[in-house]
Amino acid sequence: QVQLVESGGGLVQAGGSLRLSCVASATFFDINYMAWYRQAPGNQREFVAIITSGGTTTYAESVKGRFTISRDNAKNTAYLQMNSLKPEDTAVYYCNMNIRQSIKSYDYWGQGTQVTVSS
Repeated sequence: QVQLVESGGGLVQAGGSLRLSCVASATFFDINYMAWYRQAPGNQREFVAIITSGGTTTYAESVKGRFTISRDNAKNTAYLQMNSLKPEDTAVYYCNMNIRQSIKSYDYWGQGTQVTVSS
């Protein structure tokens, strides 16, 4: 019932910037956290960043200082601002939201958006 729609991916040169967006298909007022993961060719899916509804953020060491996660809880939207992009940032980026529905919480994932950084 819940779908996450991602946008903002594309091709960018090294040193450039992109902003990813992830919007849930329905209105929720109890999003426990929003997160971004990525999976590069030949690699496992890895954690990138997370933000709780209270605003606490955590980043992977590889993106710290370059990426910023933010959210608009009222719009059920997560953002990932990516600056100073490097070729090693090339990956499919996945949005993840943990949403409380009734008394239970559920994890939802987007289908991924491709980010390609050229050198």
